Order: sequence, then structure tokens, then C-alpha cells
Amino acid sequence: MYNVQTRTIAIFAALAALMAATRFNHFGSAVSLPDASYAVFFLGGLFLARPLRISLAAFVVLILEAGLIDYYATSVQGISDWCMTPAYWFLIPTYGSLWLVGRWSSMRHLLEGKGLTALALAAWAASSFAFAFSNATFYLFSNRFADMSAVEYTSRVVQYYASYVSMALLYIFCAVALHMAADIVGRQRSHSH
Repeated sequence: MYNVQTRTIAIFAALAALMAATRFNHFGSAVSLPDASYAVFFLGGLFLARPLRISLAAFVVLILEAGLIDYYATSVQGISDWCMTPAYWFLIPTYGSLWLVGRWSSMRHLLEGKGLTALALAAWAASSFAFAFSNATFYLFSNRFADMSAVEYTSRVVQYYASYVSMALLYIFCAVALHMAADIVGRQRSHSH
């Protein structure tokens, strides 16, 4: 029988697999999907909100997974370690903010009607904040931009805003749609028995 524990494990496994499959390439390519990390952490907060101890454990494990993937990519696969600076640690509050907004949304919005609109706005706001925060902390703490003004840095980074946020929203939209479809199928099965 499909229960809450099984559902939680399935959602966690799907999120971990999505991050593992996409984290190697920020923007995607002909053979890889764009990075889903923003969406993974928002969706983790949304779908793994309760109980709190499970939510915290899932967050910590996904943070560790992200770090291990990045370590593997830079140390074994030879992908550039440009982002591996003291600013890298600020990804924890970046992803934490996404998780918290997802968790907050799970407790306030139903996945139907106006609740979906509120969820979309929350996802956009959380993704926008995460983008701004991670880039601001990278500028301030990476020690890579001593000769660049904040205005110049912002003008260079802002061109990536739409792709980062729209990809996160697309992943979130697909996951929520899949979750809603699974709920409908589950309800139909329970009514037919």
C-alpha cells in the first residue's frame, strides 16, 4: 500500500536523482539538461515539509549531495573550479532560502486554483532571491573581482537571470503537475476499490 513514508522516499529519491543528473551543466547542452538545483531545493521544501526532522535531514543530505557532485566534477572530471572559493559556502543559505519558501508554501497553499498562482509567485520570488543572493555573495567573497565594480559585475550577471529563474520555474511546474496527476490517479484508484 502506498503510504506517506513511501511517498516521502519516492519524492526524495526523485529530487536526488534530478540533481545528480543535471548539476554538471548550469545551462544545459545538446546532451544534458540545465541545472535543476534551485528547483530541487524549492521542491524539497514543498513536498518534504513534514515532519520537521525529516525535512531537515533531507535538506542536509541534498546539500551534501550537491557538494559531493561539485567535488567530483572539479576533482575527477576536470570541470573548472572557478566557483570553488570562500563564497561557495554561501550556497547553503541560498539553497536554504529556497527550501524555506517551499516549506512555507506547502503549509499555506493548496495545489489547486488560487493556491497554484500563489505557489508560482513564491517560486519566482524564491528563485529570484537565490539568484541575487548567490551572485552578490560570489562578488563579495570570492576574491575574484577586486578590479570590477559592483555595477559592472551586476551588468554582466543580470544576463543570466532569465535562464536561471525560468529553468527553475519550468522544473517546478513540471514536478507540481506530475504530483497533481499522481494524486488524481491515486484518488481514482482508491474510489474504484
